[in-house]
Amino acid sequence: MTSNYYFATVSPTLLSLFFLFIFTTSPSTAALVAQQPLLLKYHNGTLLKGNVTVNLIWYGKFTPIQRSIIVDFLQSLNSATPPKPSVFTWWKTTEKYNSGGVGASTLVLGKQFLDEAYSLGKALKNSQIVYLAAKGGHAQRTVNVVLTAEDVAVDGFCRSRCGSHGATRGAARFAYAWVGNSAAFCPGYCAWPFHQPAYGPQSPPLVAPNGDVGVDGMVINLATVLAGTVTNPFRNGYFQGSAAAPLEAVSACTGVFGSGAYPGYPGSVLVDKSTGASYNAQGVNGRKYLLPAMWDPKTSQCTTIV
Repeated sequence: MTSNYYFATVSPTLLSLFFLFIFTTSPSTAALVAQQPLLLKYHNGTLLKGNVTVNLIWYGKFTPIQRSIIVDFLQSLNSATPPKPSVFTWWKTTEKYNSGGVGASTLVLGKQFLDEAYSLGKALKNSQIVYLAAKGGHAQRTVNVVLTAEDVAVDGFCRSRCGSHGATRGAARFAYAWVGNSAAFCPGYCAWPFHQPAYGPQSPPLVAPNGDVGVDGMVINLATVLAGTVTNPFRNGYFQGSAAAPLEAVSACTGVFGSGAYPGYPGSVLVDKSTGASYNAQGVNGRKYLLPAMWDPKTSQCTTIV
């Protein structure tokens, strides 16, 4: 048996409907809605602290450059070397999620498995995602991440989720996550803001910082599920709402990347003068990334690094 939590880079349309409700109701009603606090409650469960190994299962065909974009992002989470604003600075917010004492969740890249032959076909069920994730083993403080190529369909992909995380049950339980490349299926949903949104205001898309709309979109969703995994790995960590469909560290702040964000507009971010690419965090090997806002348990607010 497994438990699975679903997350997606929500389209600007859904956010627009939320804000439309707020701003078109009566002033008194709008005030009541606006005052609802965003509070991720700690439910007394286990968190993933200390050194956490991340094993990668590459399903389908990824180019070496695509794999390096993802690998460099993961290594950036544990590197204070790049100048601020950095991926490392962004990740340090997870230290504030604690169970009696502040503790870091240090992600360490583990093994990588390549399945370029599509051993289970090009249309996967969630049970098959778990099967693939098990290739990384069942060790404690391990997250096995399945990454699916742009020609692989997964149940719920592009309809209700762009990535997800969950955990198996029993004594040998392990945490796992999945993120798909949406370039061929739904870049306007899962790779926004690097592609025009599928619905809603058609503002010009941002230029992807690593020149790959699908993989740069994967980084956004990978950041989302990894933050959710370490702060709510077994459905009893930090979240708001239903345990079956929770708002977590990053999914509670969807669509926000820089200051001044509002539905359909990701906020003010940095722009690379030579390429015109948008980013808000610097990583190893000269990489730049656009990372979503994360809820800060000390301020009870969604926080961006620019």
